[in-house]
Amino acid sequence: MKLLPSPSRGPLAWLLALLAGAAGMAGAACSRDISAPVAPTGASVIIEAGKVSGIYPELLRDVGQSKGCTFLFPIVPRARQVALFEAGKADMLVPATRTAARDQLGIFVPMMGHRATLISLASDRAPITSAKELLERRELRVAVVRGFDHGEQYTALVKELAKQGRLFTEVDVSAVARLLNMGAVDITIMGPTILAGAIAHEPRVSGMLDKLRLEPIPELPWGQSGAYISRLSLMPEDQRALRELLEQAAKSGAVMEGFRRYHRPDILAASVRAH
Repeated sequence: MKLLPSPSRGPLAWLLALLAGAAGMAGAACSRDISAPVAPTGASVIIEAGKVSGIYPELLRDVGQSKGCTFLFPIVPRARQVALFEAGKADMLVPATRTAARDQLGIFVPMMGHRATLISLASDRAPITSAKELLERRELRVAVVRGFDHGEQYTALVKELAKQGRLFTEVDVSAVARLLNMGAVDITIMGPTILAGAIAHEPRVSGMLDKLRLEPIPELPWGQSGAYISRLSLMPEDQRALRELLEQAAKSGAVMEGFRRYHRPDILAASVRAH
């Protein structure tokens, strides 16, 4: 908190300083820089040559500039990004699917509706309509990204696949895309927009987008995606300021507009909708 000047400096000087301090506090939404570590996440977070862009970083920079908040985006693997938030060493987790465990650590601000699906390359394979069927099809190899969480049923499914020895866990989405393209795995589980965004920035899988097969299953229902604000690392005043800032951004529709700018309608329809 900024200390006010002492009245001993003289009535006029003290009054002018008081007014200047009040104006500064009113114009500044955050008391310090906000650390939001990021990992490559499709078009949501794009990292190229050490530069961070994409739907969420661009949104945060824009709203932060207008509200007096500066966001820092350290680049880390997704699992590290989640671990930093859970340890109270990151101020935000974005983008993030809402889960009960994360609700204990932060304030969630929904930005859109989102769901993960089974994704594979188009083939004459019989369709998969449930988690039970996927578990029974033991010949199919599945890849996921370490640190992704799409809820309790997703976690249970991934654990069972690991027990069966069929699970490949990768550090980022691009690695999963390459495995799919090579035929090293048969299926991945994630939001189609996330994979589509990675394909667009990975020359080694050029043309793969038109070959994708998307299969929703009941165990991966629609949920909420957005941003978590840490209760562990931030003062209550900064928590409130960020919540207000993000809620205003969500109401503006800027996130959905960003997804429409980056993705084809068929990819959007499968995994993203207004919350």
